Amino acid sequence: MAGKWWTLAAVSLGVFMLLLDITIVVVALPDIERSLGAQLSDLQWVIDAYALSLAAFLLTAGVIADRVGRRIVFSVGIVVFTLGSLLCGVAGDPTFLAIARAIQGVGGAIMFATSLALISTAYHGRDRGVAFGVFGAVTGIAVAIGPVLGGALTSGLSWRWIFFVNLPIGILTLAVTLRYILESRDPRPRRLDWAGFATFSAGLGLLVFGLIRSNESGWGSTEVAGSLCAAVMLLLLFGIVETLQREPMFDLSLLRVPTFVGGLAAAFGISASLFSLLTYLVLYMQNLLGYSAIEAGVRFLPLTLAIFFTAAVAGRLSATVPTRLLIGPGFALIGIGLLLMHGLDVSSDWTALLPGMIVSGVGAGLVNVPLASTAVAVVEPARAGMASGINSTFRQAGIATGVAALGAIFAAAAPEGARGPAAAQGFVDGINDILLVGSLVAFAAAVASFALIRQRDYIANTQAPPAEAVPA
Repeated sequence: MAGKWWTLAAVSLGVFMLLLDITIVVVALPDIERSLGAQLSDLQWVIDAYALSLAAFLLTAGVIADRVGRRIVFSVGIVVFTLGSLLCGVAGDPTFLAIARAIQGVGGAIMFATSLALISTAYHGRDRGVAFGVFGAVTGIAVAIGPVLGGALTSGLSWRWIFFVNLPIGILTLAVTLRYILESRDPRPRRLDWAGFATFSAGLGLLVFGLIRSNESGWGSTEVAGSLCAAVMLLLLFGIVETLQREPMFDLSLLRVPTFVGGLAAAFGISASLFSLLTYLVLYMQNLLGYSAIEAGVRFLPLTLAIFFTAAVAGRLSATVPTRLLIGPGFALIGIGLLLMHGLDVSSDWTALLPGMIVSGVGAGLVNVPLASTAVAVVEPARAGMASGINSTFRQAGIATGVAALGAIFAAAAPEGARGPAAAQGFVDGINDILLVGSLVAFAAAVASFALIRQRDYIANTQAPPAEAVPA
């Protein structure tokens, strides 16, 4: 097999592994809760520690790879992610598991930040389109099979195997990377923006910490109020720092382009609504309805398959239909789907969620494919990596803040100390509350997409000159 196809194989394996760990963990949360004696806030950190480190390191990892070499940095990402997976699998308490998940997220950010650059360097012309098509299919399959595979491993073996399964994949990916991928780097790399990295990471981390701690400490506590105030100040400082930097990690001038802003709103919105809600819908199916991990994973197939097949249709439509006429209606369908799930009572079965899952899945499929183009189609090729990285960062920030904020709303209606019928009613009330909030977020994203995303902002992106490639 030609070296460039080995490159595609290694990149696809690595990204498959890191995307799988976004969805595969969700169905294992109730088993982790019982095994480690975890509370709701602990489960939130299992998801958010991964998303936070992904969001924090994505842009910086891309710049480091451009300077040091994408092959070696991608290899480091594989090692870090695989080591994090091993630590997750042997975790003996929720805190250790959250720290291990953060290590996983760092490795995942490194791999994700360098994956598209490796493909772009290895492929040109028609082959590049084929490579990106395969890459897109792999990402779709990873998201689609995650809940089922996670349920099968958790029910058949243990929740620990959702992490141990990454070890052979990581070793194989590392071997292929070191043996076949050529080193490449940017001959004119950007400078590292350490000030931007520090202020953004600390601000986002404190924001999520404050939201999660509000469940136990209360909104008026010094801990929560101080964290949220500090988060706002740090994020404002991040904006000032980026304005003053000669080569910022986030070029704030891009915010003058309405379509770019609309893409960021859409990236944040889909993560903060539908995808953040999956955590709590899984808890509903397993903790309240009594399904096992594999039974819950199978019942999420209507949602994931609707996303997968609609994405294929959206890929064809995106060549002829304006982007906002796919993303805007897609978000409207997500909002409608979440409203269809709303109105559960203690006697409801999982089939009450089925119509909403299908409608939401169709909407998410319409959003995901054209959303990728909104980030890079409004900038010249030299800034495509930064633009794509910012969009991906907003996706992960949406997951982190969405899981934390929805968890605070859910916990207010479903206090952990309740027992019996009162606990069941509180659980259902909490699910209904966050489904309503999620639908409002989706409708707001639909309005933003219609208002901001414009075809006239797209520029004719000519192919960027290939980066310097040297034999490994």
